[in-house]
This record gives sequence, structure tokens and C-alpha cells, in this order.
Amino acid sequence: MISVLRTAGAFVAIALALGSLAAVAAEPASRTMTVIATNYQFEPARLVFRRGVAYRLHLENRGSEMHEFHAAEFFKSAEIRNPAVLNGDKTEVDLQPGDKKDVDLVPRRAGHFRLYCPDHDWAGMTGKITVK
Repeated sequence: MISVLRTAGAFVAIALALGSLAAVAAEPASRTMTVIATNYQFEPARLVFRRGVAYRLHLENRGSEMHEFHAAEFFKSAEIRNPAVLNGDKTEVDLQPGDKKDVDLVPRRAGHFRLYCPDHDWAGMTGKITVK
């Protein structure tokens, strides 16, 4: 009887472990895309995302001035999983010199979206975002 209980307990433990692994496998891993802001450009300036795929958009300001990653329509069209990283209007990420911030998102709508730094677009600090 004890042997049967041990065997049944082992099966339950294995089933629970497999269930946990299945739950982890169901969570899609996010892809990291890094954008560096300098004086006065984004590198890269053209970003391509796939609709429905989870991304971590890693932003760094390596310039000597504050820069904004302004992509209002893109952010509105995506599921932002950590919205507190965006400004109050949910249109951009503000980056002081040396700042690094991550935006966890899932693009939901295909299209072409404008990217720019509102304070430095006159100097060519612009880019394009495409969601396929």
C-alpha cells in the first residue's frame, strides 16, 4: 500500500512539474530591440516590429542633452505592459543623459509610424517605425 502511495505521489509531482513547464512555455519570450539616442540621432533610426510579438524596447541616452523617444501613434497602437515608463500623455519616453529605460510592448496594428525627438527633430533626430 505504501509503495502504491509513493508511486501515485511521484506521478502527481511529475504532473505538477510538467504543468508548470507548460505554463512557462506558454509565456512568449520577448525580443529585445535596442535604440541608442545621441546628439542628434537615433541608432538605428529605422525599426521593424512584427504584429503580435512581445518586445522589450531598450532605450539609452548616450548624448549630453535630454532626448525624447516620441512615437505617439506607435505607442497608442501597441499593448504597453509597463505604461509607467511613458510620459503622462503616453506619447514618449523621456531620457536624461545616461538614462536607460525599457518599454515592454506588443505591437497590435500593422503600419508605419513616425519617431522623433521633439527638441531635436530640426537637427535630423528622426526615425521610422514599421509594424508588419
